[in-house]
Amino acid sequence: MSIRRSLSLCIALVGVSCFAARGANVAPAIAAFDKAFAGINDYTCTLHVREAKGTVTQDRVYQYEFMKPHYVKTLILDGDGKGSGGVWIGGDQVSGHQGGFLSGIHLKISLHDPRAVSLRGVTIPEGLLPRIVDNYATIPGKLTQVDGGKVQGVDTDRIELKVTDPASNNGVSDQILYLSKETHWPVRQIMYSGSQIVLDENVTDLKTNVGLTQSDFPF
Repeated sequence: MSIRRSLSLCIALVGVSCFAARGANVAPAIAAFDKAFAGINDYTCTLHVREAKGTVTQDRVYQYEFMKPHYVKTLILDGDGKGSGGVWIGGDQVSGHQGGFLSGIHLKISLHDPRAVSLRGVTIPEGLLPRIVDNYATIPGKLTQVDGGKVQGVDTDRIELKVTDPASNNGVSDQILYLSKETHWPVRQIMYSGSQIVLDENVTDLKTNVGLTQSDFPF
């Protein structure tokens, strides 16, 4: 079973996070995030993302809304595809709309449809913060944790994963995640393919337990 398929199954079965599959030697920062995530019902945040694939780059700002166990809504606030958005409530489909004058037309398409993924093929659930943390605990490789210094003005823990088999990880060979020492939630992520930065992602405006309901995720 591929890493991506395995993680997709985890999402479908246990609502995003596969804590039970983690070993006893998980990095302390990941264990701290697990505890923080277990104490919330929903969250909203803004993701500022730059991706690169070969010589092509894509800059986007996403608004994310998530409610347990698997309700997700996204909207591209700025950049390529501005105004487009989608809702995912589990399974293999997304209910989405494009920006501009087509924003009123909603279609159900495949989770992996080119209209529903980023430049590097990241799907809506793969952009979730708990899913991002899960990758560091489940993708085979050498995982280390050190002090991350200040990122966005907050003290952080820095975890780094040197991937055993980049070919099975969309070409990513090294990935680094900074988590707030106060909240234990992700603040920034950087991914490399060899020496090239292929993803640089910053998390802002994180709010937890905002009171989302199923009606906020029309499908």
